[in-house]
Amino acid sequence: MWPYWVLFLVPVLGVISPWRLDYSARLFAFVLVSIFFTIMIGFRHEVGGDWFAYLDHFSAISSQGFWDVISRGDPGYYLINWIVAFFGGSVYIVNLCCAALLMYGLIRFANKQPEPWLSILVAVPYFLIVVAMGYTRQSVAIGFILVALCCLSEKNIFGYLCWVALGALFHKSAIFFLPIAALSSSQNKLATWFWVSVTTATGLALFVLDSISVVWTNYVDSQYNSEGGMIRVIMNSVPAILLLFFYKNLKIDTGLQQLWIWMALISLSFVPLVSLAPAAVDRLALYFIPIQMFVFARLHLLSRNVIFRTSIVLAVILYYALVQWVWLNLSNNAGSWTPYSIYFFRE
Repeated sequence: MWPYWVLFLVPVLGVISPWRLDYSARLFAFVLVSIFFTIMIGFRHEVGGDWFAYLDHFSAISSQGFWDVISRGDPGYYLINWIVAFFGGSVYIVNLCCAALLMYGLIRFANKQPEPWLSILVAVPYFLIVVAMGYTRQSVAIGFILVALCCLSEKNIFGYLCWVALGALFHKSAIFFLPIAALSSSQNKLATWFWVSVTTATGLALFVLDSISVVWTNYVDSQYNSEGGMIRVIMNSVPAILLLFFYKNLKIDTGLQQLWIWMALISLSFVPLVSLAPAAVDRLALYFIPIQMFVFARLHLLSRNVIFRTSIVLAVILYYALVQWVWLNLSNNAGSWTPYSIYFFRE
């Protein structure tokens, strides 16, 4: 299990570092860390609950034609598989490409937070270890959602819609994140609602409606119980509650307050809904993981006292260390992730 703790330690060192890096040095550090995480995620070997399923996907795609590939569900992911197979690559290269895409989103999002390293640290136990190493397609979609949220912070609605649409190419469920732009809009509401409605309707028609019966059967109508779904929903609910109580003290830009209030309210709404459709709610809740990275990276701003601020940061570190320890040691599914194995030293 020690490689996972190395992953956790890297951003911890960034958080506790006494040096304040200038923009260029910090960017260089982010690039190095991004490369390290990309290698660890991309070159994992037989790690993750769906490892062999993705291996089968790669084998099947390698023998198909271009038009057959892009006509499949989640064409973005399968197109990467097809291109890699065409040039004689392996599933490790596919995973490496996907890891690079999600790390781009994570680093870009974290860099907009008051404590970027703390935002990255929060992402390690679940987003980077469980989701990125287990649900490859959706991890890329979430990475694009992180970039989309950055676009909203820059009041770039068009950019937001484009990045969410790109996410839907990797996991069609991302399309349900499109209306967030309209809910968070504080200016030009009519125009925003119009374009978001048009984009959402188009996205649903292209990505979802053709397979809505399959989605409904697999995620809603079935008796499948997403183990740990309630725990993961509660993990989003904790920062959601903190945000609703203290949003005025978290130094959130005025134009972003409405966005994150809606993110918090939707995250809380998943608590009662998860018992009705565990698999569907669990999958949708993954897109709200950013609320953890957003809130806990600025929770220390609640106090001006250096000692209290330091205590809050240490509490966040300890909390996520506990989350990682519990998942690695007590989760029934952790066996698919442990022990960690990498391509270069695989048995």
